[in-house]
Amino acid sequence: MIEKEDAIVIFENASIFQENHLVLSDINFSIRKGEFCFLVGRTGSGKSSLLKTIYSDLELRQGKAQVCGFDLNGIQRAQVPFLRRKLGIIFQDFQLFPDRTVNENLVFVMEATGWKEASKMKKRIAEVLMRVGLGTSGSKMPHQLSGGEQQRIVIARSLLNEPSLIIADEPTGNLDPNVSEGIFELFEEINNSGTAILMATHNHNLIANHPARVLKCIDGKLLDSEEDTFELQDRY
Repeated sequence: MIEKEDAIVIFENASIFQENHLVLSDINFSIRKGEFCFLVGRTGSGKSSLLKTIYSDLELRQGKAQVCGFDLNGIQRAQVPFLRRKLGIIFQDFQLFPDRTVNENLVFVMEATGWKEASKMKKRIAEVLMRVGLGTSGSKMPHQLSGGEQQRIVIARSLLNEPSLIIADEPTGNLDPNVSEGIFELFEEINNSGTAILMATHNHNLIANHPARVLKCIDGKLLDSEEDTFELQDRY
C-alpha cells in the first residue's frame, strides 16, 4: 500500500462519467512520486477518460481524488491552470501549431502558464530542446521535422514547467517501431531523473521489453498489476 505522503496521484472510491454514461467505477489506486506506470485497455475502455480526469478536463463527480496536491473534487476553474503547471501532457497527434516555429510553439505555452521574462524563457527553451536531443531545431517549422522529432518537441514542451507528473496518451501511436523505442528511452531518462510518468499505450512490445507496473481498464473497472493477476497478452 502506498503511503499518502509518497503518492502524487490518489483515487479513492472514484467513478468516472462521460456525460451520463458511467465509464469506470469504484477506482482505487495511487501513483508514487517518481514512479513509471503503463495504462492499457481496449479502445473505449476508459483510458482517455481517466487521463482527462487526472488533468481536470473531465469533472470527477463521485469519490475522491488528489493530483499533485490538488483535490479534484469540486476543483475551481481558476485552480485548473495551477494544477496543469505541475503536469506535462503529451498526446499522440502532437498538437503543435503548424504556422509557428518550434521556439514560438514553446513560447506560447510558457506565456500561457505565467512566464514573462524573455531571457528566462529563452534559456529554458534551450535547456529542454537540448534535453530531447534537438538543441538546434528551435527555428524550424513543425513540417520540417520527422514524426519522431515532432514528438520530441512535444516532450520538450511538457518539460518546460518541470512537471511532477507526465501524462502521455499513446505517445508512440503514430511512430514506427525503431523511432518508438528511441522515444521510450527518452521517457525512461526523464523518469530516472525523478519525474513520475503515466503512459497509455497499445504498444505490446514496449510493455514486453520494459517491465513496469500496469494499470488496466476493463469492463468498467481498473485493475492493477501490483494487486491483480492478469496475463500479459490480456493487458491490452
